[in-house]
Amino acid sequence: MDPLTIGILGFCALFVLLFIRMPVGTSMMLVGAVGIYMIRPQASLPVLAGEIFGEASNYSLTILPLFILMGNLAGVSGMSRDLYNAAHSWFGHLKGGLASATIVGCAGFSSLSGSSLAAALTMGRVSLPEMQRFGYDNGLATGAIAAGGTLGILIPPSAGFVVYAILTEESIGRLFMAGVVPGVLLTALFITAIWLIVRRKPEKAPQSVTAEPVSKRMASLGRAFWIIGIIVLTIGGIYTGVFSAVEAAGVGAFLALIVTVIRGAASWENIRDVSLQTLKSTGTVFLILFGAFVFKTFVGFTGIPFRLTGWVEAQGFGPTAVVITILVAYIVLGTFLEGFAILVLTVPLVQPILQSLGVDLVWFGVLIVIVLEMALISPPVGINVFVVKGIADNVPLNTIFRGIWPFWFAMLLAAVLILVFPQIALLLPNTMFG
Repeated sequence: MDPLTIGILGFCALFVLLFIRMPVGTSMMLVGAVGIYMIRPQASLPVLAGEIFGEASNYSLTILPLFILMGNLAGVSGMSRDLYNAAHSWFGHLKGGLASATIVGCAGFSSLSGSSLAAALTMGRVSLPEMQRFGYDNGLATGAIAAGGTLGILIPPSAGFVVYAILTEESIGRLFMAGVVPGVLLTALFITAIWLIVRRKPEKAPQSVTAEPVSKRMASLGRAFWIIGIIVLTIGGIYTGVFSAVEAAGVGAFLALIVTVIRGAASWENIRDVSLQTLKSTGTVFLILFGAFVFKTFVGFTGIPFRLTGWVEAQGFGPTAVVITILVAYIVLGTFLEGFAILVLTVPLVQPILQSLGVDLVWFGVLIVIVLEMALISPPVGINVFVVKGIADNVPLNTIFRGIWPFWFAMLLAAVLILVFPQIALLLPNTMFG
């Protein structure tokens, strides 16, 4: 059997395993190892052992557990609630203000955790009861939480950018900087979507609270000093070159631990829970990476990427047409595959094509992450929607899915803007790195 046929059968087998709900990392590792054995029997075991050891000992990947730890500590120490309270104080009196405060809170928390699920879960627990107490429409309330949580894989530190950087061998720091302006842009588009919803149907967001005086708003910012300070220090440190991305993660995690101790939240139970959550999340991501690199090697042995590259070049397609086609395919895949699965499955295939066309992989990485955000709330898989459902037991799943569509189209608009104006993503990394 020739390598190309083995490669096609390997992809079919992988989709079958994913369909029956085998974990992504295990599926890719199994298919990759068996596929390599069928093509080069003597290489199967060395590749399996070498790739697992290589990723487990990859210094750059220490950034993942450190930022996950920082986000978990922010939750148990109460810093995430302080952030939401500050956003509530500044935006709560506006029409749809509590939903907007949720978006801002998710954006801020994303700057610590790098996880969309953690952002949706943490901010959802704080904001949903508040919005329900003031009579907000359940679709708007849960949709804002699910969509706001997706900012966790766009605003640095982003686990999505870390995985993409490892797969493509791009700079993590450069990708982090590329996500800042698009993250702010998408946050603004989410708030705009809320404003348009409430303007069209005012009953979805009753006027909730009276405007607080400036002194109280400033006081709320003061209480959120710790979390704002850590965000500014870590992201600012990367931008100014004081820290590398990994060093910034270490500094941020250490400061979060200090704040947790100062606030008296460093109980044995909290530290145990935070450690377990960090280890579980880190283990999940690492298993995906182990499988991804074994599968990536298998795909390389089949020659499929080179054949695809040659076919694209023969057709004479331009870079923009290819990028748009890939993004549309990602949007379709997002309706039935989880975001990280899409990332690790497709990047080994599309990277050679994009490189041959001279596409900037940092810019493309931002576009990919936005499309993955869309996958996080796209029916029927939308993981963030099911996370929110776990918080909102009394809200039907269909109501949550109806509530996400304005935010889904806001993400689509953000992707179009970055596609047309690449400098939105490239301004900061180009300023920093030249």
